[in-house]
Amino acid sequence: MKARVFVGATHATAIPADDRGFGYGDGLFETMRAHHGDVPWWDAHWSRLARGAARLRLALPDQVRVHLEARRLLDGGDGVLKLIVSRGSGGRGYAPVETSTPTWVLSCHPLPAASPPDGLMLRWCETRLAVQPALAGIKHCNRLEQVLARAEWQVLPAPESHADEGLMRSGEGDVVCATAANLFILAAGRWMTPRIDRCGVEGICRGWAMAALAAAESRLAVADIESADAVFLCNAARGILPVARLGERAWLPHPQVLALQRRLAAEHPAFTALPTELS
Repeated sequence: MKARVFVGATHATAIPADDRGFGYGDGLFETMRAHHGDVPWWDAHWSRLARGAARLRLALPDQVRVHLEARRLLDGGDGVLKLIVSRGSGGRGYAPVETSTPTWVLSCHPLPAASPPDGLMLRWCETRLAVQPALAGIKHCNRLEQVLARAEWQVLPAPESHADEGLMRSGEGDVVCATAANLFILAAGRWMTPRIDRCGVEGICRGWAMAALAAAESRLAVADIESADAVFLCNAARGILPVARLGERAWLPHPQVLALQRRLAAEHPAFTALPTELS
């Protein structure tokens, strides 16, 4: 992994010990698919970052500088670029300082593993997402709920441990997302995705897929997912991910999901087209 740390406009050798992102999760992050040394969805990622910063009332570094440093770090290659922006240094205690200089970290990671050719195997997570409208939609740095959820099936025996992803519900029982992806279902000829007005992340690929499918947001129950005609997950690092199984329910590859994968490949150069046998 390659990484660089900055405090404001200055390159630093390490994250400051009193950084509020490290101490309290007081910050935001973006995980971006890079292609040939740049990020095709850069503007969308920065727009979400800016919305989150306005919500948390924290300062952002200069976008032009961050983009320049990102391209330098990528050095013409492909991978997953992560940007973390914290409020910066501050004293002990929850109250943020009135003015602060943001700490930001850029890191470059290998491409994710290819998805199973037949689709993902999902499970239901026991860990629930807390309902907190003040944080809903933004990609803030406190992700302990997802950490706990993702750890659930690592300690299970086979075949329970063979799941590729897990679906998460809110504390009130409605389905929100996967641990690291947004969720879409097809029911009665209509594409739907869970509302994220109370918890969850407003994914960049989610926004693209909503526009491509004219999908609606809806409060979805467990039964809605299990009875759907097709299901897929999506995120900005891995693209469109067809789902093959959830518990006892199985789905065959759906032509609309395969068509969406082809459309994404045509519009985003990092996502390759489907093999011929799936087209």
